[in-house]
Amino acid sequence: SEQKDLTILSIREQTVIKVKSMIGAKASMQATTSRKATSSVTKSFAQKGKTAAANTRAKAQLMGSTKSNFVARQGLNMQALASKQTKRNTKLAARAEVGDTLEEFLEKNTDDLKLRQLMLSMGEAVRTIAYKVRTASCSATACINSFGDEQLAVDLLADKILFETLKFSGVCELACSEEVPEPLELGGKGFSVAFDPLDGSSIVDTNFSVGTIFGVWPGGKLTGITGRDQAAAAMGVYGPRTVYCLALKDCPGCHEFLLQDDGKFIHVKETTEIAEGKMFSPGNLRATFDNPEYAKLVNYWIDNQYTLRYTGGMVPDVFQIIVKEKGVFSNVISPTTKAKLRLLFEVAPLALLVEKAGGASSCDGKCVSGLDVEVEQHDQRTQICYGSVGEVKRFEETLYGKSERFAEITENVSA
Repeated sequence: SEQKDLTILSIREQTVIKVKSMIGAKASMQATTSRKATSSVTKSFAQKGKTAAANTRAKAQLMGSTKSNFVARQGLNMQALASKQTKRNTKLAARAEVGDTLEEFLEKNTDDLKLRQLMLSMGEAVRTIAYKVRTASCSATACINSFGDEQLAVDLLADKILFETLKFSGVCELACSEEVPEPLELGGKGFSVAFDPLDGSSIVDTNFSVGTIFGVWPGGKLTGITGRDQAAAAMGVYGPRTVYCLALKDCPGCHEFLLQDDGKFIHVKETTEIAEGKMFSPGNLRATFDNPEYAKLVNYWIDNQYTLRYTGGMVPDVFQIIVKEKGVFSNVISPTTKAKLRLLFEVAPLALLVEKAGGASSCDGKCVSGLDVEVEQHDQRTQICYGSVGEVKRFEETLYGKSERFAEITENVSA
């Protein structure tokens, strides 16, 4: 019986030990689980904290980036404005430097890209016409050269070259010429051009200088305008030298470009003043037969020992006033001689060149500038005088008895 009791006691003790062991294991497992949960929660909060911090940093970076971009854009805008102002100041300081190419000159002196294109294109046409005139075959009746497969008189050839040049420039709306007075639509936008393709074509065979004259008007009409509306005017002079002489409305002076052997036009002279000097070119002298006032003026020039410089070509006879910076050119009418010079194709463009050079003009028998007579018809004819202010004043006073525009001017012709 005692042995049996010891056995029961031993079983009870083992059971207690097992229960305690199980309780201890469970408590250990709960503690481990609790620690894991706590660790997980801690990690979760830490991760959320890191994410929040990262988001904060990202926002800060975004704000900083946006601010940087804004500042950068503002900086670029300020740089652009400064660049424009610098460019404008540069133009004022160096608007016309001798030695510039034609392209460089136009870049400095006009912001109008279409006007630049047109004047460059016409410069190319002047170069081509110069070659065609120089290589023309002349007989007693005509001078001809090739245009594609055609053989044309040089004035008609020059006419075709100019129309094609203006068409392919892409900036010409309308164009007309002395040969084709009614305007043609050329498909471009920006300007309209009127030109005399080869003034003096009848003296090409004698090897005198001849030239091209053209005026450039903004928009799409060539009547109801005046020479003062021109955006630009120019003449090409084909002689021992090939010269492209031009004036821009918004640029002071009249500018001479000389064709070089490499085909470039280089700026060689700027004229801003026409002084008084004894040089005269009297056109239409047959008018002195029955225009006594004109006869009186011509006699004055002769009696006062002016130097006669007259070729019969309007381009060289007017161009010499700009080059020599003195002199006078006249072409007037009489009861038996009609006006020949065309206002649109010749007179108005040359008036802009002469007046930009510092000279003056008197047109249409009205004691007004050649820039102020309205073009009513494309083939409108007129009379004209170009020269120094003193000579134009003398012209008006002698022919019309007054010169109110130049009443304050005192002629001082000494050379």
